[in-house]
Amino acid sequence: METSLAHPVAVKAFWFGILSAVSLPLGAWVGIWTRPAERVTAGVMAFGAGALLAALTLELVGEALEKLHGVFWPLGLGCILGGLTFVTLNRILNNQGAFIRKTATLIRHVTQIKRRQASHVIDRLSRVPLLQALPPEEMHALVPHVKERQFEQGVRVVGEGDPGYELYIVEEGKLEVTQGGNIIASLGPGEVFGEMALLAGEPRQASVTACGAVRLLEIHKTDFDRMLRTNARLSEEVRQLSRSRRQHLEEMKETYSSAEWAALAKSSAEDSSFKPTATELREAVAEHHKEHGGGAPMAIWLGIFLDGIPESAVIGASLIGDAPVSMALIIGLFLANFPESMSSAVGMKKMGMSNWKITWLWASLCILTGVGAYVGNLTFQGAPVVMVALFEGLAAGAMLAMIAETMMPEAYEQGGAIVGMSTILGFLSAIFVKTIH
Repeated sequence: METSLAHPVAVKAFWFGILSAVSLPLGAWVGIWTRPAERVTAGVMAFGAGALLAALTLELVGEALEKLHGVFWPLGLGCILGGLTFVTLNRILNNQGAFIRKTATLIRHVTQIKRRQASHVIDRLSRVPLLQALPPEEMHALVPHVKERQFEQGVRVVGEGDPGYELYIVEEGKLEVTQGGNIIASLGPGEVFGEMALLAGEPRQASVTACGAVRLLEIHKTDFDRMLRTNARLSEEVRQLSRSRRQHLEEMKETYSSAEWAALAKSSAEDSSFKPTATELREAVAEHHKEHGGGAPMAIWLGIFLDGIPESAVIGASLIGDAPVSMALIIGLFLANFPESMSSAVGMKKMGMSNWKITWLWASLCILTGVGAYVGNLTFQGAPVVMVALFEGLAAGAMLAMIAETMMPEAYEQGGAIVGMSTILGFLSAIFVKTIH
């Protein structure tokens, strides 16, 4: 058995790895200079994903089962381990900034932030007696209208006798409540003042002054009224509540505890309400770039490198034992890489990265894909069949996780309805190539 570094099969794996990944710099250049339509990019990406799914099934999983004569556990264990490894590393890198590398991961990151923020706001709203008297399943509509306000020490937040138009929930700090010049109470985190302003805008019964730096959540009557105009049921509930005023407020409250009310409000929120806008996505990129500076490009590079590891492993595994190369696999990888880099390069350009840096990033990943295919193939040449099947399972599992977590969400986010048929066409194309190969 030849084990030198110039092993011909390993060298062949290297070049096929390069061939499958040369579309990375090509796609980046196309993205930089032409900025193609998102639906075009999504269609090509879905086509590549479909081709990869077929190629993995036919060329890797199917052949591994044949080598094992139907024994399942090495391949199954490898797939699970490969998938878990990819998912774990992907999450770690996304937390470090790699989420910027793709539109789908960026949207997922911002959506998660919006969900956490909404959950926190609803927890705060659940402590407001006025709002607890209203249907919790309608309260998610109020979340976007809750604004954060900050006041410095000595600033009067509301004045006695002033018209009332805002409800406030204390987030941080301490406030002093005075009436007729006398201190009558103090307020701390989680406490509420100005409830009845949402119902009638009645004059303030006391003054509230910041005793230091404070952070408040504010709900303005105009936003509350705007929400009521679009929700007939909630509007009727508020009219009834307004007639009852304070003396009956506690009686009108639902029989929920604060925690139960909050849970119902959270569960009723539709997923579409958390979808970030284009402005929010740009702000997230700008904020992360400002906070992390030069670290963001490295995190992006590591994230894309992680995406490429399963690809190189799949190529190296597919050629173990001098098996003929699968053109369906190579074509699928080529087509999947092209729109990935095309889409990501546009985002990197918006972040302010230079053309040279973007080109270097994708070219280096192209070379590393070839190196990964070479090392993977060389390492497992002559290994026991069970070990080879385990390695092939690792590669297939990581690739499947990558397709599910990054490629398909990215394609659907940009392409919508065309993704289904594009995936099917890619899947059938890989099978057709197999029949003529």
